[in-house]
Amino acid sequence: MFRRREPVPFAFPTEVDTFRSNVTPPSPRRASFGEIAGRGLLGLTIVSGLVGALILGVPALSTPSDTPVQQSQASQGH
Repeated sequence: MFRRREPVPFAFPTEVDTFRSNVTPPSPRRASFGEIAGRGLLGLTIVSGLVGALILGVPALSTPSDTPVQQSQASQGH
């Protein structure tokens, strides 16, 4: 087999597992009070919209069972 003479420009998967960087990533930035409040209000708006749609939609989808059946006078035969 022929051997390559040029260096390989990428790391092999076995070498990636053993590589450890000495650079620590920056710590995540803490969210401000306004950002937390905005996220909470957005979540509350979405949940209340879904609950409102459910409250308004369930009665519209149900069939009324206590409504009397209308009969025309021509079909009574009097």
